Amino acid sequence: MATATFRVWRGDGGGGKYVDYRTEAGEGMVVLDAMHQIQAQQAPDMAIRWNCKAGKCGSCSAEINGMPRLMCMTRLNQLNLSEPVTVEPMKAFPPVKDLVTDVSWNFRVKQKIKRFRPRPADAPDGTHRMQQMDVDRVQEFRKCIECFLCQDTCHVLRDHHKHDEFIGPRFLVYTAALEMHPLDTEDRLPELRQAASIGYCNIGKCCTKVCPEEIHITDNAIIPLKERVADRYYDPLRMFLRVHQPKKTV
Repeated sequence: MATATFRVWRGDGGGGKYVDYRTEAGEGMVVLDAMHQIQAQQAPDMAIRWNCKAGKCGSCSAEINGMPRLMCMTRLNQLNLSEPVTVEPMKAFPPVKDLVTDVSWNFRVKQKIKRFRPRPADAPDGTHRMQQMDVDRVQEFRKCIECFLCQDTCHVLRDHHKHDEFIGPRFLVYTAALEMHPLDTEDRLPELRQAASIGYCNIGKCCTKVCPEEIHITDNAIIPLKERVADRYYDPLRMFLRVHQPKKTV
């Protein structure tokens, strides 16, 4: 059986280094298989987070040869095994140990986003009426597995560390799913403009390129949200009407 070298980052929040491991690379193997093989035969203390091994739980996110990817969905025959394959933890989040990072910041961000608030029912039996095209529009966003690869590749978080000012592409998708829901009545545009800092996104589409569910994050979520914010706060005609239209009297 062929063998390959994996250059794995080992360490914790205090620092670390790359360690080379040579292991078997059989037909049909993915990077997660190789990491488990190394863990079983050479490095029993190596920390790896994983769960489903089917690309649906988003647990095994890492950087493989510098690209944010799921280890369980990256086949070895997609990689150049004549050179060491680098495997490292996501860089947008603090390292815990080896390939495991602390992604808890994401869950705190999600808690701050206004929840779904449905409009009253359309019929006496409590049911609603919706256009199918409005239902279909948000279905794409529900495919997200929260692997946070899009957060990892976002330069605002990864390079500029604006975690206190920007919610990142994952939660812009989450907000888009709520904002575009045909039954939702909540208004999240003030938060998108201020607390979420949607203006930081320069629509480079790096998040879209790494999404394992192939969600069109930039085109279908972020750009429509930016357009809604721009229409409300920066359209000169709307600004004029907002200032000069008569105020409603109770």
